[in-house]
Amino acid sequence: MTSIFERAQREGTPLIDGSTATFVWQGTGDVPQLIGDFTGWRENPIDLVEIEPGVWTYTQDFPADAYVEYAYSIKYDIAESFSDPFNPRIAFNGIDSVNHTFTMPEHQPNTLIQRKAGVKRGRMSEHWLETGMFTGDSHRKVYLYHPPVDEPTPLVVVWDGGDYLSRGRLNVIVDNLIAEKRIHPIAMALIDNGDGARFVEYMQNEATVSMLIFRLLPLARKELNLIDEKGELGIHGVLGSSMGGLMALYTGLRAPEIFGHVVCQSGAFWFDEPRDMMIVDYIKHSPVVPLKIWQDVGTLEYLLDGNRKMYALLSEKGYDVTYREFSGGHNQTMWADNTWRGLEAVYGLKSRFPH
Repeated sequence: MTSIFERAQREGTPLIDGSTATFVWQGTGDVPQLIGDFTGWRENPIDLVEIEPGVWTYTQDFPADAYVEYAYSIKYDIAESFSDPFNPRIAFNGIDSVNHTFTMPEHQPNTLIQRKAGVKRGRMSEHWLETGMFTGDSHRKVYLYHPPVDEPTPLVVVWDGGDYLSRGRLNVIVDNLIAEKRIHPIAMALIDNGDGARFVEYMQNEATVSMLIFRLLPLARKELNLIDEKGELGIHGVLGSSMGGLMALYTGLRAPEIFGHVVCQSGAFWFDEPRDMMIVDYIKHSPVVPLKIWQDVGTLEYLLDGNRKMYALLSEKGYDVTYREFSGGHNQTMWADNTWRGLEAVYGLKSRFPH
């Protein structure tokens, strides 16, 4: 009879059996804990169980179409993670570590992230935006996407723009969506975050909204062929994930006459911890503004409950919001797998356009 360790050597890990995944660790000395999307990473590390001398395992059910990232971490030095020797599949988490990945049998990756033959390419240009007093520094890098069309288009501002471009390949996704006539052509301004100032800048920050209106929009109007939002109110959009998702929704709420289309991925929303955040009270007590909203979140991530509550609040107030839960965690791979859905929902040919 084949042992679990022998299966791990032959098949790689985790071992997939139907809806379960079994993680396998082999070694002597310090035994690591398992951390990943499904543990809130270091919030709830899992102790492995020794099933035979020197072989340790943990088994868990996952959704049939899940994409999962994980790592191992030593108990006494929880900040240090290290690799699974039986799993060569890895992904950079965008911050400070490389994680292992796996997919369950029914997972279908996003094919739009691959450049397709014969598709016209939008042009990319790099710019240094003078942000002045609105941000923690005086300049910020912005990547402009010039769509491969002649007519004026809406602008979509993308928070954490460098990540969406380099890791999410958003320009390729948009090229394919335009070529396949799945969305109205859009231009994009992908703006880098403020590194250490990111949390403050994206925490429902009025200065950040002002930076878009008084600094970024003039640059975009100069360099891109944009539809004039004064003639078509709310024609532009804003997109972001995590804290950027929070800031995307906040931007739409505060400037709906300009940014009437919102794509919010894994938004950083919380309720009653110890009190509701400002955006919650703002939605509760302010008149509904005309927005078209896409909201998604992973069933394996710690922000699931907050997003469910935000969707319920938006729906109760009467907002036009499309909501989706995906089988995954809080990572750029899952956001790239779902960004096209958000863009189709708010700029699709079947959606109301202009706003």
